[in-house]
Amino acid sequence: QRKLRSALSDVKRGEAALRKATSELDSVRSAAAVRQATAEGEARRLRARLAETESALEASRRAAREGRSVEDMRVRLLLDTVLDAAQGLRRELALPPASMRPADAVDAVEPGKMTPKDIATRALSEMDPALLDQLLALPQAHLVVDGYNVTKTGYPTMPLEKQRLRLLGGLAVLAAQTGAEMTCVFDGAELAAPVLLAPPRGVRVLFSKPGVTADELIRQLVRAEPPGRPVVVVSTDREVADGVAKAGARPVSSALLLKRLART
Repeated sequence: QRKLRSALSDVKRGEAALRKATSELDSVRSAAAVRQATAEGEARRLRARLAETESALEASRRAAREGRSVEDMRVRLLLDTVLDAAQGLRRELALPPASMRPADAVDAVEPGKMTPKDIATRALSEMDPALLDQLLALPQAHLVVDGYNVTKTGYPTMPLEKQRLRLLGGLAVLAAQTGAEMTCVFDGAELAAPVLLAPPRGVRVLFSKPGVTADELIRQLVRAEPPGRPVVVVSTDREVADGVAKAGARPVSSALLLKRLART
């Protein structure tokens, strides 16, 4: 009987332990279900938030594309308006093609056209030839050279004729290299006879008329140019440099030109 009672007691304890374990298992399962439900709800919210974000991003991209298209359209319309206005102005003014340059209209004596009657009695510190190259690279640049000022700086012992030929030869090469317009001015006061000189290709050669110095001719050339056109004047004469600078030209020294021509 004692053994039976002991066995029944063991069975009861086992059943109590089983009930306790079952209860704990049910609690764990319930907590797990709650956590799973919470996780699934959070996942659904995150998916919804992601979908909203993607939708907003696509809307933003679409708005940016539409905004760029509208801005491009406005810019293009403005450009077309300006071009149409320019074409209309061109037709209204009916301007002929530019067949001559302002320097061609300055009153001077060209080589080969002079007669004995026609003949009468701000240097800058920059010395890097690259400076001159940069100036001549400007659109529609015009280089005006004080001829004898340059030759008497570089090779004063040579006869005037050889001085002119040497300088003009160098300017012709420079004109071919840069494409800039070039005008070389010589003082005609010391000439006693017409100068038989064929100007080299790309270089305009002018002699001052009786009673007009080369300096004044250079100033006339500068004044003949429209405002805004890049004009470079080569002369070591301070009065010439200061005068052309006031007129809007860019003076450079004769030594700078000589250094640049030495590279040709």
